[in-house]
Amino acid sequence: MDALSGFFSDTYRVFLGFAMAMGIAWAITPAVGELARRLGAMDEPEARKIHLVPTPRLGGIAMFFGVIIPSLLLLSGEGAVRGILVGASLITLVGVFDDVKGTPPLLKLGLQLVVAVILVLYGVRVETLSLPGVGILVLGWVGIPFTLLWVVSIMNIVNFIDGMDGLAAGVCGISSVTFAIIAVSLGRVDMGILAAAVAGATLGFLWHNFHPATIFMGDSGSLLLGFLLAAITLQGFLKGVATVALLIPLLVLSIPIFDTGFAILRRVKNRRPIYIADRGHLHHRFANLGYSQRQTVMILYGWSALMSLLALAIRFAPVWLTATLALVVGIVSLYLGYIVEIFRWSKLTGRRPGPPSGGASQNGV
Repeated sequence: MDALSGFFSDTYRVFLGFAMAMGIAWAITPAVGELARRLGAMDEPEARKIHLVPTPRLGGIAMFFGVIIPSLLLLSGEGAVRGILVGASLITLVGVFDDVKGTPPLLKLGLQLVVAVILVLYGVRVETLSLPGVGILVLGWVGIPFTLLWVVSIMNIVNFIDGMDGLAAGVCGISSVTFAIIAVSLGRVDMGILAAAVAGATLGFLWHNFHPATIFMGDSGSLLLGFLLAAITLQGFLKGVATVALLIPLLVLSIPIFDTGFAILRRVKNRRPIYIADRGHLHHRFANLGYSQRQTVMILYGWSALMSLLALAIRFAPVWLTATLALVVGIVSLYLGYIVEIFRWSKLTGRRPGPPSGGASQNGV
């Protein structure tokens, strides 16, 4: 009876965190947009972007309050939780400064690393790692650079996909719902509540950010979401001994990881700095093939949801169902990969793909 009562209490807090975060982010986003206009934090149209009119940034501020208020009310006060909330506050400030004034890439990377170090000092780090077919690896001191690399990488991965109305918010929202379900099932209730709050904040913000967007999240949002997703996976999964500990976050975040990996390889191949933006991301390729912004975003939402569903199946479903779903995911991924390569083929043969139907773009790279 006590266990059942605890389950319903935990579930209630998860849903309450989601609802509070969604309501707060939805309610204050218009005010944040007005603040961005007054501060001059506007995303101006330029060649690599799709949007045609100046659009306010700083949407991350709305999501920050959407997450931080329910977190302060519902989470425990243990050291790891305090470290995550302190880190979230600091990385949001870094993003706000970048949205308003602009920050040199190396300085921004250095500040991201500082925030990641603070997280480690609060005890949020990987000490063991479980790999299917390998077993449990005791990382020792290697866990510290692994943790720093993970946190900084996820922050920049989210920043890279923030290139189209609603894309980063939606993908992070889908990921957060998945992380909340799995974290609660593993007994990591604090991380489940935090993930639910992130999902709620992204959904509340998405009301204003879906095409045609009236506000962009900016670096204040993409860095915050990346930091929170990294922290949730570290404290919720990677500290465990389950054989799927590393596989689950890699699957859930596979689309932005894939997109970022190829963006880096593409820029290295073209001898360009990896922080210089281009128009070769997945969302750009779909747009160049003639898909509208809404169509492109919904395709990427669906692809991300499939990956998340596979992660949930690995955690909860029987082997035969998981294997069947893995086959479906593989086929869909190969097909979508083939679709985006049509653009390269059309350029080589001299055929022009259909023009994009227009809309707004975020400030990601």
